Amino acid sequence: MIDTPRIAAKPDPKLANAWKTKSGREMSEAEIFAMPDSEYMNDKQLDFFRGKLQELKEDLLSNAGETTEHLREDTSIVPDPADRATIEEEHALELRTRDRERKLLKKITQSLARLDTGEYGYCDETGEPIGLGRLIARPTATLSLEAQQRREMKQKMFGD
Repeated sequence: MIDTPRIAAKPDPKLANAWKTKSGREMSEAEIFAMPDSEYMNDKQLDFFRGKLQELKEDLLSNAGETTEHLREDTSIVPDPADRATIEEEHALELRTRDRERKLLKKITQSLARLDTGEYGYCDETGEPIGLGRLIARPTATLSLEAQQRREMKQKMFGD
C-alpha cells in the first residue's frame, strides 16, 4: 500500500469574511477553516468549540439515560442459557461503551474548563497551537499532532 501525503484543505475564499458577521455557534467548520491564522482561538472560534463540546456532552448524557432504561427493561428471567448469555454479553458491551463515554465526558468537562481559562487550543507540552483540523476532529485534544505522536511512540517503546 502506498502512503500518500495528506494535503490540508485550502480555505474557501468565498467564506473568508463570513466569520465577521456570524456568531461562533452559527459558523460551519468550513467557515472556521477559512478564518485567517491570526484569528486563531478568537472569541468566535472559542464559542464554536464551546458549542461543539456542549453538544457532545448533551448527547453523551442522553445516551447514559437510555442505557439505564434499556438495562432496566431487560431484567426479565430467560430460562434458556444461550439466550441469557447473549443478553448478559449485550449488557456487558453496553456497559463498556458507557464507561468509555464516561471517560470522554470527563475530557469534555476538562476541555470546557480549558476554554474558560484560555488554555483551549494550545498544546499542554509545547504551548503551540493544536490546530483547527485536529480540534474539529477531536475537540478534547490537549496535545498537538506532533506531541501526540511522540507520546504514542514512547508508549510503544516503553509501555504505559
